[in-house]
Amino acid sequence: MFETIIATSLTLHDIETKFNLQFSQDEQFFREWLDDLPEINDVERQGLDKLKAGYLNNIKYQMLENTVKMVVLAPLLYLADLYIPPFHIESEKSVEIVLENEDKIVRGSIDILVLKENFWVVAIEAKRSQYSLEVGLPQLLFYMLTNLTPEVPKFGLLTNGSNFRFVKLMKGDNLQYSVSRLFDIFNPGNDLHQVFQILKRLSQLTEN
Repeated sequence: MFETIIATSLTLHDIETKFNLQFSQDEQFFREWLDDLPEINDVERQGLDKLKAGYLNNIKYQMLENTVKMVVLAPLLYLADLYIPPFHIESEKSVEIVLENEDKIVRGSIDILVLKENFWVVAIEAKRSQYSLEVGLPQLLFYMLTNLTPEVPKFGLLTNGSNFRFVKLMKGDNLQYSVSRLFDIFNPGNDLHQVFQILKRLSQLTEN
């Protein structure tokens, strides 16, 4: 009889030890959030600036997880053309991993998943505005682990509405992950421009 573990109860230590996952500090491991980013046109720039204004207005009130999705994620994915072919969106997708050596099953559901056919482009974990992104990192890594293909990187995005961090997971000789720098909507200018560029870049990688 297998014991069921809920993904939200996992710590980063759990993820790293149960799955032999290593954090990579090699600056070359995760270059996709830095290199060959697409340009932003005027229409996209205006949309992203309006998105920031909408968030700054709504953050004055309590923002639950569903509100974060509606105010920030939905328009961001729309602007990035991730609702139209060859992509589509799934939400609350159930996933699980069997830990046979521990007689346990880890189960969870992904907040938002961007797919190209059956290829995962970006798995997104959204948290309410009061939460630190570190709360969602173990969950996001678990979701990405459920769909591993050797030598093919998996990417994820963590956000609480105001902060954004990209994650890369890859199985080569070792199973490794790394993260981008933190993007903050309250920074001068508009960090959503960079977040948008990275989303577009990750979606373009599936065309190669």
